[in-house]
Amino acid sequence: MDTLLVGKYRFSCHFQNPAILPPYKGSTFRGVFGHALKNIVCTFISHTCDQCLLVQQCVYVKIFESHRLNIQPIADMKQMTSMPSPFVIEPPLTQKTHYEPNESFDFDLLLFGAMNEMLPYFIYAFDQIGKIGVGKYIDNQHGQFKLNTVIFQDNVIYHSTEKQLHEIENIEPLTLKPEINISKKTFSLKLNFGTPLRFKIDRRLSKTLSFEQLVRAMLRRVSFLLTCYGAGNPNLDYQSFIEKAKSIKTIDDQLHWKSWNRYSARQDQKMDLGGLIGTITYEGELLEFMPLIHFCSKVHLGKQTVFGLGQMKWEIIQ
Repeated sequence: MDTLLVGKYRFSCHFQNPAILPPYKGSTFRGVFGHALKNIVCTFISHTCDQCLLVQQCVYVKIFESHRLNIQPIADMKQMTSMPSPFVIEPPLTQKTHYEPNESFDFDLLLFGAMNEMLPYFIYAFDQIGKIGVGKYIDNQHGQFKLNTVIFQDNVIYHSTEKQLHEIENIEPLTLKPEINISKKTFSLKLNFGTPLRFKIDRRLSKTLSFEQLVRAMLRRVSFLLTCYGAGNPNLDYQSFIEKAKSIKTIDDQLHWKSWNRYSARQDQKMDLGGLIGTITYEGELLEFMPLIHFCSKVHLGKQTVFGLGQMKWEIIQ
């Protein structure tokens, strides 16, 4: 069965001193998380990963340096040059940048497949990040925060007063055969991209989103995630999906390009991570595409999803 375990965890925090964060916060938390996790798990801090004997078992490598691992899925899928990230950080979509002491800050963390077993590392890393601080310096200090709780399916599985992770039960698998209550084949579908969608056509970032382009991007996301973290490469008729997608019309396009820059400490350079945001509405025989759309609305779509990019919601227009 084409399924993928997707755990969604709400991290609830509050700032302990003033903080200044960028308008889009996903890259900030992704960057500091990488540093914090490596400091936590690295046994030979003076060595590089390629010099380490533990590289094939290291949690940090599995999350951030998967190209160093001897993993068969990459060899099996010709289009996949590297494994997709096993997690997504969903920051709040507010443009708010200034935070005062005791002000709350929450974000969601998605983990795929067996990476859910690594949740304690994520919790401990973010707890340490809070002590170090994030954002710009204010009076020689980053914005420090306290991780209060982690919530899964309305249940508190971690509380700062206990410092103990409760057992997680019933992570519901995401499937390509969801129960979607739609009685007709032909209808209008509205998609809303709340964070920039980035995908390439002929090695160039696309600034348009025909339904065919959307389907190609969804097939890539679904197949890569299921191959690497789920039940294996799904049994889909890719060519049939693409051919049928060509008949779907765009009836309203309110997408626009949103520029967004971040600084990469690892690459020591600014990176342009702009993409398409807004809404777009399609019309046609869309029913058989809904499993792909539902799946991708849960796991994000396109490039740089680890920062929370490509967040997509859908709505049937009657």
